[in-house]
Amino acid sequence: MSYSYLFKYIIIGDTGVGKSCLLLQFTDKRFQHVHDLTIGVEFGSRLVAIGEKQIKLQIWDTAGQESFRSITRSYYRGAAGALLVYDITRRDTFEHLTSWLEDARQHANPNMTVTLVGNKSDAEASRVVSTEEGEAFAREHGLAFLETSAQTSEGVEEVFTSTAAAICAKIDDGLDVNNESNGIKPGYGGARGGGIRSGGGGVVDVGVQPARRSEGGCC
Repeated sequence: MSYSYLFKYIIIGDTGVGKSCLLLQFTDKRFQHVHDLTIGVEFGSRLVAIGEKQIKLQIWDTAGQESFRSITRSYYRGAAGALLVYDITRRDTFEHLTSWLEDARQHANPNMTVTLVGNKSDAEASRVVSTEEGEAFAREHGLAFLETSAQTSEGVEEVFTSTAAAICAKIDDGLDVNNESNGIKPGYGGARGGGIRSGGGGVVDVGVQPARRSEGGCC
């Protein structure tokens, strides 16, 4: 199926925050209660419609263990978007966000769009990181912010598509799509006319605006 652009995404964050489950929920519409730890990287892809543009998302899910950090760093290069994920029920995963963000900004291109994701919002009774804390971190660092539940699918669609919408807005503002370091590749056919659905192609018309972004601006 034709598409206007291909965007490369990377999902980063500590082990066990639900990165692989977010990817599985987005690409396959299912939740896996028991998931092996990611070794190195895992990959998924899906087509979405942003306005009249069909966008192919190429998503790399990275291992959170320190021993795989060198592998993860190699995937920052040429990424258009990043989802920086923490677990709202584990404060240590929130406290480690600064380290992950510093790593991303050191190794990624300066135009990469970063969305902060507070996952496991279904576990409200076990919450130790408030929504307000997540919002404050995002505001301080100029990130978009959303809370999600890979288990119930709440917010999952939006976090991937709103990041894509933000990247599309940068393209409209003049971001060079022919510079591969920006993580964007022009597609073929340039399909238009959002609202196309396919039984197996994973195409969905989302009609979204970029995710709520703190006043600090883009990443």
